[in-house]
Amino acid sequence: MKLLAIDTTGQTASAALAEDGVLLAEYTINHKMTHSQTIMPMIEAITKSIELDLSMLDYIACACGPGSFTGLRIGAATAKGMALGLCVPVVAVPTLDALAYNIFSTDAVLCPIMDARRQQVYTAFYQWQGQKLCRLTEYAALSIQEVIKKAEAFEKVIFLGDGAAVYKKLLLEQSSFFIAPLHCCLQRAASVAAAAMDCIAEGKAIKGSDMELIYLRKPQAQREREARMGKEE
Repeated sequence: MKLLAIDTTGQTASAALAEDGVLLAEYTINHKMTHSQTIMPMIEAITKSIELDLSMLDYIACACGPGSFTGLRIGAATAKGMALGLCVPVVAVPTLDALAYNIFSTDAVLCPIMDARRQQVYTAFYQWQGQKLCRLTEYAALSIQEVIKKAEAFEKVIFLGDGAAVYKKLLLEQSSFFIAPLHCCLQRAASVAAAAMDCIAEGKAIKGSDMELIYLRKPQAQREREARMGKEE
């Protein structure tokens, strides 16, 4: 089984290729350029490096949010377009789930936090139970103070995601809070692939046209429009 995974939901853009449970290639960049400029060249670089004919793919996995509205749409368009052209199913992997897959075999609670701007983060809490990653809470857009309050209910919490760097000083004021090291902290397509394999085993692959994105918040343009309308009233 050959699976191409992509993640463009945050500042990091990442693509990976896995075959029969083995990671063959991963390309990740976290620097300035927009995902519309990077994701297809990254996929092309991977396929050339391992001499892969894209027609041999069995699945395309895509991080489906929450995250950057523009990044989400770029990733979804890429995954849907390739799936349609190649006639293969898509596996939609929530970004927070994929982030939690960065860390394995710990008794600590995992808390991915993605910087959502406007003093909020996208987050959920997770814990490994044997070989299975279990989500303990719903996906949510919360203030960092709300996240800290929820995290205090657990004995030990590891934070990861780009929000962990933004709020590192505040988080480390708690002795039971820890920040994941840099190689575990940001989005990785390899983690999307790992999560996708579990989804495939559970029969969760879908048609590209059925893929839905997780936003959690309204687009900024819509929020601003509603604010203007409210003032006019």
